[in-house]
Amino acid sequence: MRRVALLAVLLLAGCGGGNHPKLAGNELTPSSPAPNFSLTDQSGRTVSLAAQRGHWAVVTFLYTHCPDVCPLIAANLNGALASAEGKHAGLRVLAVSVDPRRDTPAAVRTYAVQHRLKPGFHFLIGSPAKLAGVWRAYHVAARPGPKGTVTHSTFEILVDPKGEARLIYDATITTAELTGDLAKLGA
Repeated sequence: MRRVALLAVLLLAGCGGGNHPKLAGNELTPSSPAPNFSLTDQSGRTVSLAAQRGHWAVVTFLYTHCPDVCPLIAANLNGALASAEGKHAGLRVLAVSVDPRRDTPAAVRTYAVQHRLKPGFHFLIGSPAKLAGVWRAYHVAARPGPKGTVTHSTFEILVDPKGEARLIYDATITTAELTGDLAKLGA
C-alpha cells in the first residue's frame, strides 16, 4: 500500500506546489519511509539508505555518460553538500545509476574525480537486477535512448534523518533551493 501511495505522490508531485509554498520542493504528505537499498559507491564501499539515518539525504538517479541534465543535477547537489546548510545537516547524496552496462566502477570513479564530487556524494552502482529493484521501489523509468543515451526519470527525493521521504524536486533543482529548504526544515 505504501508503494501505491508513493507512486501517487511521485506522479502528482509535478502538478502544483506543496502544502507550504515557502518550500522549493513539493512536500510528500503524508511522509512515508523511503525504500531502503544497498549498492556500491565510487570508492567500492557498500552504501545503504538505512545507514544514512541521523542525516538528511537526497536520493536521485543519474548516469555517467549523460550529456545534459545529470551533470547539472550532480553539480547542484554537490554544491549543497559544500554549503553551510548541507554541512550542518550532515547532508548525503545517493545517486543511483540508471545505466548498469556503462556505469562501471572505473566510470563512476572517473566521474567523481572529473566532477569534483564531495565525500558525501555517493554514485551508486550494482548489477542490473539490483538496480532494477531500486528503480521499481522508486518508480523510476530507465530505458535506452538515442545515440547511447538513457531516457530516465529525473527527480530528487529529500529524505529526513528518520528515513522519511519529505520533499521531491524536479530536474531543475538548484543548490539554493535545496539548502533553503534544509534551513526551513530546521536541518
